[in-house]
Amino acid sequence: MLDTAAAPSGLSEPIHPPAIPVREIWPWSLLALALGLLIYFVGVDEGAASLFGGNLVHEWVHDGRHLLGFPCH
Repeated sequence: MLDTAAAPSGLSEPIHPPAIPVREIWPWSLLALALGLLIYFVGVDEGAASLFGGNLVHEWVHDGRHLLGFPCH
């Protein structure tokens, strides 16, 4: 059996996560925004929370809504 002991690290400064440049974050944030809008228009945009009046968005995403399992009738 091995006998090991944890040695003190000797660090006096707090450890901070590495800085991530903005040019590496914006593509992921753009993708997250696009997916969020897609989920909103396909799954939520109906009724009181609708951004647009009428059934225009509903008719455009109707088949996709059923395909993804969102009820709409």
